[in-house]
Amino acid sequence: MLRFQAHCHASALRNLLSYSTVTKVEKPLEKVYYTKLFINNEWHNAVSGKTFPTVDPSTGTIITQVAEADKADVDLAVETAKRAFKLGSPWRCMDASQRGQLLSRLADLIERDRVYLASLETLDNGKPFSTSYNMDVGETIKVYRYFAGFADKWHGKTIPMDGNYFCYTRHEPVGVCGQIIPWNFPLVMQSWKLAPALATGNTVVMKVAEQTPLSALYIASLIKEAGFPPGVVNILTGYGPTAGAAITRHMDVDKVAFTGSTRVGRLIQQASGESNLKRVTLELGGKSPCIVLEDADLDQAVKQCHEALFFNMGQCCSAGSRTYVAESIYNEFLERTVEKAKARRVGDPFHLETEHGPQIDQKHFNNILDHIQSGKKEGAKLMCGGERYGDEGFFIKPTVFADVQDNMRIAKEEIFGPVQSVFKFRKIEEVIERANNSKYGLAAGIFTRDLDKAMQFTQALQVGSVWVNTYNIVGCQTPFGGYKESGNGRELGEDGLKAYTEVKCVRIKIPQKNS
Repeated sequence: MLRFQAHCHASALRNLLSYSTVTKVEKPLEKVYYTKLFINNEWHNAVSGKTFPTVDPSTGTIITQVAEADKADVDLAVETAKRAFKLGSPWRCMDASQRGQLLSRLADLIERDRVYLASLETLDNGKPFSTSYNMDVGETIKVYRYFAGFADKWHGKTIPMDGNYFCYTRHEPVGVCGQIIPWNFPLVMQSWKLAPALATGNTVVMKVAEQTPLSALYIASLIKEAGFPPGVVNILTGYGPTAGAAITRHMDVDKVAFTGSTRVGRLIQQASGESNLKRVTLELGGKSPCIVLEDADLDQAVKQCHEALFFNMGQCCSAGSRTYVAESIYNEFLERTVEKAKARRVGDPFHLETEHGPQIDQKHFNNILDHIQSGKKEGAKLMCGGERYGDEGFFIKPTVFADVQDNMRIAKEEIFGPVQSVFKFRKIEEVIERANNSKYGLAAGIFTRDLDKAMQFTQALQVGSVWVNTYNIVGCQTPFGGYKESGNGRELGEDGLKAYTEVKCVRIKIPQKNS
C-alpha cells in the first residue's frame, strides 16, 4: 500500500491536493494504517474489545474507529514498560550513543513519510495542511534530532567536597514515565514528551488525545521500524477519566508528564499524592497578554498580535488572548486588526491557501460560541466574526472584541479559540499590573522600539516566556513552561531533560597512606 514520501516536490504536492484524496467518509479510510493499541511493539485490541470514533472536524464525519484503552490495558502497558526498564534489559544495556542513533533514525523515518503524516494530522485535527507539513511535522523532526544529540551528553560531574573523598554525580533515568498529550499539536506534543524521555533512557506509556489518535499511532509504527526494543514505547488511545486516570494512579509509574487544562492538572497532582508520589510535570493553560506600546511598529504589531491569537484557530496554550494597546494608538490598531481578521482565509484545510481550519470538535465549538455570547452580554463590542462559518464541520469565523474590560469572562477565562480581546491602557505601570492579574503565567508579548521599556517588561511580567516584537517563537533548544496555574517544570532545551533523570551522588573514601 502506498506511503507518501517526504521528497515530493512542491509541484507534485500541489498535484496531490488538486484532486480529492479526502472525502466525507462513514467508514475507515484505506490509508489509515493503524487503529489499535501499541504495546510491546505489537498491535492489540483493547482488553474490553471497545472502540471509539475519531472525527474529521472539517465535516463532522467519522474517519475510523480506534481501540479504547482502559485500566486493564494500562496495566498491561505499564508491566511491559517496567520489564523493558529492568536492569540487564536490552534497553538498559544499550549505549547512550545508540539511543541517540535510534532517535535520529526515527526522525529520518518521519521525514520520509512527511506528506502522509501531515495529511493524517490535517484529517484528524483540522489544521491547515500547509501548517501540518511545514510547522508540525517539521518541528517534530527537529525535536527528535535535537534530543538525539543529547543522549550521550547528559551527564554528571565530579565535586571537590571536603575531606579525602572522590565524589561524583550520575544522571540516571527515572523509570516508567506516563505521558498524556493534548489534541492541539498531536505530533509536536508527542515529540516534546517522547524525545527527552527516551534520550535519557526511560520507558514510556503514553495516552494520546482521544480526538486525535491517528498520527500518534503511525509514529508508533515508525518507532518499531527504527529499532527501539519492545516495551520501551507503548501508545494507548482512550479517554482521560479511564485510561488517563489509570496512568496517573498507577503504583509502577514513576513520573507523569501532562499537557492540557489546569483543571485536569490539579487532578493529576492529587492522584500523584494519593498513589506513590510520582514525579509530575505540568504544561497547562494560559491567558497570555500582548502589550503594544505607542512607539511600536504598528504594522508589525498588528500582524504579530493577529498570529499570536489566531494561529492554530486559537487552540494554543500560549495564545496571545489579551491584546493591550496604548490609548494613543488604540483606534488605529483596532481598525487594522479587524481588517486583518476579516481577511483571514477560512475553509477546507486541505486547500493550500487556507489559513484557518475548524475547531477540534462539537463540544469545543459550542464552548467557544458560549464565550462569544458572554462577551456580547457583558458589554464588549463585537467588531467582526462571532458566528460559525459554513454549514458543516466546526468552523468559527475569526472574532475580534473591542472595549473589553478586565472583569469580563472573555478577559479571564481561557477560551482556546479564535477570539481576540482588545483592551486599552494608559500607563506602563498600569498595564504591567493588569497583565499580571491572572491566575495564569505562561507567556507574554511586548511590542516597542524602546529597549529600556522592553527590559522593564521582561523583568516585571510573571510568565515563563516573553517575546519582544514577535510571538510564539519556540525552538527545541529553548525551555518552555509557565508560572502560577500554567504549570510546573519545563519542556524542551537542556532544562527539559531534568524532569526525566534522577541525580545520584556517589562518595568514595580514599584510603590514607600510613606515615
